[in-house]
Amino acid sequence: MSVTKVRAYLRQWGRDQDILEMAVSTATVALAATALGVETGRIAKSLTINRKGGPGVLVVAAGDSRLDNQKFRERFGSKPKMMSPEEAQAFTGFSVGGICPFGLPPETEVFLDESLRRFETVFPACGSANSMLEVRLAELEEYSRSRGWVRVCRSMFHVKH
Repeated sequence: MSVTKVRAYLRQWGRDQDILEMAVSTATVALAATALGVETGRIAKSLTINRKGGPGVLVVAAGDSRLDNQKFRERFGSKPKMMSPEEAQAFTGFSVGGICPFGLPPETEVFLDESLRRFETVFPACGSANSMLEVRLAELEEYSRSRGWVRVCRSMFHVKH
């Protein structure tokens, strides 16, 4: 999968031409925030997580947050284990650095972490290590076919003033 697939998927909402393709890498939260000139929290990172005895999940969280193992265990009933790059690509169809919550297989469970709620808009990746899309939270919820909001991350709040 690639930006082309994500662009085709977003066409149903008329957002296919809104994908930003940067001349520099946005493969990490820090690189993406620098490229856009925004605080790291506004980068919506996609965490691909295995859970024992169940299917993996994709959790979209604020870029300045970290997964809280205890909160994840309480919500999903198992200890989280981050997927390897190979597992993440097999699970989402995207390479690490470009994993996005759009255009995933219908059975993929996507959850949005509460750490995102303090922002009006956020920037998830769009299938490559240099693409992203600015979306309102309601759009992120709709486009990702989110299964709901969860609180499984703790915010680090490195806010730039």
